[in-house]
Amino acid sequence: MKNIGKSYGDKVILKDFDLKVRKGVFLGIKGESGKGKTTLLNIIGTLESYEGEYKLNGEYVDFEDKKKKRKYLKDDIGYLFQNYALIDDLTVYDNLVIVLDKKDKENEKELLDNVLKKVGLDLSYLDKKIYTCSGGEQQRIAIARLMLKDCNIILADEPTGSLDNKNKEIVMNLICDLNREGKTVIMVSHDDEALSYCSDLMAL
Repeated sequence: MKNIGKSYGDKVILKDFDLKVRKGVFLGIKGESGKGKTTLLNIIGTLESYEGEYKLNGEYVDFEDKKKKRKYLKDDIGYLFQNYALIDDLTVYDNLVIVLDKKDKENEKELLDNVLKKVGLDLSYLDKKIYTCSGGEQQRIAIARLMLKDCNIILADEPTGSLDNKNKEIVMNLICDLNREGKTVIMVSHDDEALSYCSDLMAL
């Protein structure tokens, strides 16, 4: 990113902002509310327009190229949100298989069993409605969905913001596991304990 600018009306959120993220890093971004942490994450995730230059995987990102943006979001970028971004009235199964390709259908049960075990759950959760699961379970289900998607870049927006200390530790260790597998993780947070898991830190 080079000379990135972003404003909402007269309010300047980012100005002449530069950022270079190495592949495979776990970058934590901290800052007070209103400093642009989530806005920056959304620009990285191609969800918000911006001024300046932005390269992703060595290619310039054209915000107006909707086809390319869909490809980035489908193949390269995965999100982890504070509110989990799951569909409450659907089952765990429905929320997980939405990211699977047709070619994965043959091994669906094996894939689901594998990711659920990694996040400390099991196949008995598949028939549960999301709204019956605890916050910690929902965030682990969201991480299991990321594992199924197998993206290269994970953007985490306050992923532990709604969790107690026990579930915070579980979730942060799972995110670290994904990072150790070679995925680039960019996390914004105001939680110093969560940020302590990051290999690199920057402040806005």
